[in-house]
Amino acid sequence: MSMAKIRKGDEVIILTGKHNGQRGTVLRVLPENNQVIIENVNMVKRHTRANPMRGEGGGIVEKEAPMDISNVAIYNPVSQKADRIGFRILEDGRKVRYFKSNNEVVDV
Repeated sequence: MSMAKIRKGDEVIILTGKHNGQRGTVLRVLPENNQVIIENVNMVKRHTRANPMRGEGGGIVEKEAPMDISNVAIYNPVSQKADRIGFRILEDGRKVRYFKSNNEVVDV
């Protein structure tokens, strides 16, 4: 089990760029490129050719483009702000993530 600071399903907030301040849920993490795909953020239009063999129609499709992981931070619902993540080992031996600002555990 990988211990990435940002994972699929996390609520994140965008720190820089034209989507600055927007919040969204992580759909995918691409660790090989240090990128994340966030729901309804960084939308791009793809012009796709129809593929009758697969039964796909052509046209212009809107989809999420990957964004660099350094441009997003995890959203802390308690402080309503972006937050940093740390790791700690619990008494039962589990390794969990916690918010650096208020020491609350992220993973339940």
